[in-house]
Amino acid sequence: MKKIITTKHAPAPIGPYSHGVMAGNMLFVSGQVGKHPETGELMLADIATETHQVMKNIRGILSEAGFTFAQVVKTTIFLTDLDSFAKVNEVYASYLSGGGYPARETVQVSKLPLGVNVEISVIAVGE
Repeated sequence: MKKIITTKHAPAPIGPYSHGVMAGNMLFVSGQVGKHPETGELMLADIATETHQVMKNIRGILSEAGFTFAQVVKTTIFLTDLDSFAKVNEVYASYLSGGGYPARETVQVSKLPLGVNVEISVIAVGE
């Protein structure tokens, strides 16, 4: 049994997918980009600003489903330039304080939707 998660605290999907899907006690959050949910503006001033918006969008989806970053067990980060990794990693880590970081992979890709530089998806597990 699955439950679709939708929130106004993340930008509307640009294709046939949901913000998140609950399956049992697991939440699968679709890849998020640095698009502001209220204005639709892409937050591309710099990689830190963009990554903060990505993480805020993820937090909005987690919250809508009753989860926090502390329950995230797996993340995937897509970057168009691995030279941005250190700055993305710094911002990412600031949202996952307290240690016990999730499993993760980071990959460089040639292009991302809407011409963004970073996209992150997560999986969280509840009680």
